[in-house]
This record gives sequence, structure tokens and C-alpha cells, in this order.
Amino acid sequence: MSEVAVAILNWNGLTHLQTYLPELVAHSEQATIYLIDNGSTDDSLHWVKTHYPAVVPVLLTTNHGFCEGYNLGLSELKEPYFILLNSDVKVTANWIAPMLQLLETNSNIAACQPKLLDVRHPSLFEYAGASGGFLDRFGFPFCRGRIFQTVEKDTLQYEQAIPIHWASGAALMIRSHLFHSHGGFDSRLFAHMEEIDLCWRLRSSGYEIYSCPQSVVYHLGGGTLAVDNPRKTFLNVRNNLLMLNKNLPSRLKWEILPAKLTLDGIAGIYFLLQGKWKNTLAIIKGHWAFYLSPSPHDKHRPLEEGKEKSYASLYSKSMVWEYYIRGRKKYSELMERSEL
Repeated sequence: MSEVAVAILNWNGLTHLQTYLPELVAHSEQATIYLIDNGSTDDSLHWVKTHYPAVVPVLLTTNHGFCEGYNLGLSELKEPYFILLNSDVKVTANWIAPMLQLLETNSNIAACQPKLLDVRHPSLFEYAGASGGFLDRFGFPFCRGRIFQTVEKDTLQYEQAIPIHWASGAALMIRSHLFHSHGGFDSRLFAHMEEIDLCWRLRSSGYEIYSCPQSVVYHLGGGTLAVDNPRKTFLNVRNNLLMLNKNLPSRLKWEILPAKLTLDGIAGIYFLLQGKWKNTLAIIKGHWAFYLSPSPHDKHRPLEEGKEKSYASLYSKSMVWEYYIRGRKKYSELMERSEL
């Protein structure tokens, strides 16, 4: 058995598999590749079995969504390291070795991500993770290489392997025992922000998350939902609130959550002024879904002491203020690394 399991969650993804699986197989000699199929109805399973019989299928009967699909599929795998890889990711030669070396060198690193570049514009960072993810004090995600809608050109400015707040779920390498012991992804989220939530919980347990830019992959992005799709807006709004409610120190909930709800409302007005009323409606639905959501499973509840330490490490300012008012569009324009 290899040390690394590369797990692709598939649902009717024949086109992506035909495009990106050949290079994945060619550049992943030290890993076993698994295709976790979420009840696909297209020809993707048959195509993979015919052209790449070494890829191991893990069959699920229905579409369980990203979170539960991975939880169920990964429960059957025994390798000490998982790489959760989107089907629309193009890997490069030697993409696994730097991340594996990083985790084997430091046992306190729970997970890491490669540098993500844009398949369509290879000189640019990719929206979903760039060179490592961060959170501000209100739970807004941003990246080393992408803040809100501003994506930077990769000029090798972010090549250092550093601790980050979250690693992208598009290409997430994680110790398998920590994935399982922390309850995996929160199935309430279905899809979007589940990796940020898991990384936050891992950090609350005292582990570190790292960016590993020595490994490079190219991500198509938007392969499931476009950035401004109302369904994605709904999931991001609801899931961000669920994540904050679970991971914030109790003493800060009555400060941060009302502020976040207000900022969501401002975003809703902005969408409405743009004529994107479906996105405004998605924000309203996201808030109501948050209010009505069930409580998280015990394995998804960080201890209060850990919450305090992990929250203290977040970017202490508001990214909304820094980006829209102060005009700071790049990671390099923010405070020094020691203050992030």
C-alpha cells in the first residue's frame, strides 16, 4: 500500500476526468488514485475503468454532496495521507513530493496545499486557494494571491512555505487520522467552506496548516458553480455563519455574528443595485437556513481554550474595510506577516 491516497470526488464529471486524469496518473507514481463516485449517471465510471484500470473506484449510490461524499468515501481508505483533489485540477511533475516531505518533517502540520494557478490564465493565481488561505476577524476568507475579486499575477512573490489559516479543498493534503478524529467535513455544509471549517477546527486543536508553493497545480475553478451563482452565494453565506457560530469563542459571538449579518445585508443591497436580485434572495435564504440549522456533531465542536488561541491568530482587521475603503487589493499590501 502506498502512503498517499489521491481521492477525487466525482459526480457526472466525465469531461473533467478526460481532460485532467491522464496527467494525474502520469505524475502520481507514489500514490494510489481513488475515484469516489457520488452516484454519477454519465459515462465517467465506465470511461475510467476502460482507460485507467489502476484507478480504484469507491462507489456511493447517490449524490451526497461534497462533504458527506468525501466523509463516506474516505472512510474506506487506509493510507496515512489523503490528498483531496478536485476533478478539474491539472497537476504537474513532482507535485506530491514537496507536500509529503513537509508533513513528514513536522508532525504538528495537519494539512497543507500546493500553489494553485489558473488553468485558463496560467500566470495568475487561482481564486479558490492561490498560495494559501486566511481569515479576517469576521470570518471573511482571503488568500495569499487573491483578495475578494482581485487575483494577482504569480511573479514568485509568495514562494515561502508558511503557516496559513486554511488550505484549499481543491487540492488538500491531510493526515488521514486527523481527518477522521476531527469528524471529517461537517455534512451540514454540503459544499463550500467545508475545508476552512475543518482547518479551523484542526488549528483549535493545536495543529498547523501550511502552504507549500514548491508544489504547483492548475485549477479550472467554477467547475461546479460560478463565483456569482446564487446557489453558491447561498451556500457561502449559510456555511460561513455556521462556521463562525461553531468556531468563535463564546464571548465573541454576540459581537462578530451581528456584524457579519449586517455585512451580508450590505452585500445584498449591492447585489440588488446590480440587478442581481437572485443573489440578494440567496443571502436572505442563507440567513434563515443558518437560524434553522441543526447543532453540529460533537466531533465538530472545538474546545473553548482552542477557540481562543485559533481566533487570536486571525487577521485582526476587517478585510471589507481594508479592500473597499483603504484600497488594499493584494496580500503584500496588508500588514507584515508577523501581524497576520
